Amino acid sequence: MKEYIAIFFTHSGAIKFNRFCKKNYIICELMPVPRKLSSNCGICAKLSYNDNLENIISEEIEKIYQVSDKNYILSYEE
Repeated sequence: MKEYIAIFFTHSGAIKFNRFCKKNYIICELMPVPRKLSSNCGICAKLSYNDNLENIISEEIEKIYQVSDKNYILSYEE
């Protein structure tokens, strides 16, 4: 499983995404945005996902980073 950090424009967008993940059996945890990354709202979702990222992209997502050995690789940007 690949690990990702999704950053959102708003807190409500992060909460909606978390509900979407739970509904679709995607492991997801809301948490503060890591210091290395920036965000408009300060909350992010850490998720484990192996399928195509396009399947989970929504208008609430600002950026998605893949987590690789404590490094962040930009995978999607609005």
